[in-house]
Amino acid sequence: QVQLVESGGGFVQPGESLRLSCAASGSISSMYVMGWYRQAPGKERELVATITSGGVTVYTNSVKDRFTISRDNAKYTVLLKMNSLKPEDTAVYYCNARRPSFIAVDYWGQGTQVTVAS
Repeated sequence: QVQLVESGGGFVQPGESLRLSCAASGSISSMYVMGWYRQAPGKERELVATITSGGVTVYTNSVKDRFTISRDNAKYTVLLKMNSLKPEDTAVYYCNARRPSFIAVDYWGQGTQVTVAS
């Protein structure tokens, strides 16, 4: 089993930055695709960014010019640097680990709250 623990969320004003961290443990593999998803009140969970073990990244359009995802395979951590935060970024952010196979298996953290408001 894989355990994921997020940290770094908080309350910030528009235009400020935050860095989210995710620590993975258990039966984690460096080959897993790591990512961040978010869910705002009343909305469905959406992809924010993913990164493969080789460093290939994918971002949703609304964050691709402001957020940066990175990972340290040796430490089994994944980071999300969020710049120029907007109120619409307010959500619970979840760390995700996906086992690559013909049928993907996903593992999730408990989430960390990010609130962007004046």
